[in-house]
Parts: sequence; C-alpha cells; structure tokens
Amino acid sequence: MLMVLLTAPAPAFASKHGWGRASSAGRDLLVVAALGVPAVQGDWRGDLQAAGSIVAAGGATFVLKELVHERRPDRSDDRSFPSGHTSVSFAAATTLEKRYGWQVGLPALAVASFVGLARVRADKHYVHDVVAGAVIGSASGLLLTSRHDDRVRLTPWSMPGGGGVDVAVRF
Repeated sequence: MLMVLLTAPAPAFASKHGWGRASSAGRDLLVVAALGVPAVQGDWRGDLQAAGSIVAAGGATFVLKELVHERRPDRSDDRSFPSGHTSVSFAAATTLEKRYGWQVGLPALAVASFVGLARVRADKHYVHDVVAGAVIGSASGLLLTSRHDDRVRLTPWSMPGGGGVDVAVRF
C-alpha cells in the first residue's frame, strides 16, 4: 500500500484529469484493501463490517447529494456536496484502522486524505465537501466496525463539561 501511496501522486501533477484519476485509484485501492484484508485472513465478520461501512457512507452521501444540489467547482453538475470519493475512502480506511489497529490504519488514512486532497485539486469538490465526506466515512467506519481482537476495548466518550475513555477487558 505504501508503494501505491508514493507513486499515486506522480500522474496527478500533470492535470486536473490526472488528479481525478489518482483520486479514483486511491478510493478503489482502499475499498479493495478494506474487503481484501479480512477475506485473506478468513475474517468474514470483518468483511461484512467493511462492506456495511462502505455502503452506509455511500448511501448517506447519495442522499445528501440528492438533497443539497451544490454546483461543483468545475461547473460539471450540481452533485458536489459531500464528496463521495472521500466518504467511501474514509469509511474503508477507518474500518481498517478500527478493526486491525494503527499499523494498518495509518497508511490507509493517509491514502484517504490524499483522495480528499486530489478531489479538490481535480476541481471536483470544495474543501467543505471533502471534510463532510471524511466525517461521514469516518463515522460509518467507527460506528459499524468492531476490533478484530476485542478482548480490550477503549471507548471515548464526552458530555457537556467533561469526557474520558472507558476501558473494558474480557478475560
């Protein structure tokens, strides 16, 4: 995945079309990784969670695009808000991070961030479209994915005036 991350930006510097192709390649790589990593390990629950997260992010994005009708920066259509490439990328990356830890999640989140940047550079989205897509994707990944090894679970929480982390250990 790191090799793709290092080589993916190269064609993107040529043109807006290059940025668009690079963002699609990054999104596709993350979807394949989110579905492939659990499949290779025989982790069918992880596969279902990844698919659910990606579908939920894509569905929420579709509904918002139908409701908002924001014109894209390149004026090609009125489906700019939120960024679908970014929401699906962050759903896949967040699922990988939550299920398998930061060692898998950090590179995946870097690729998802690149996808968001590339969508802006391709003149397909405004920054707020990408941020909204990242929030939607991250939320679906966090809400629909459990740790692969759930013997220790850390759950952050917040409320007005405070917050913390709950720790649950299963023996």
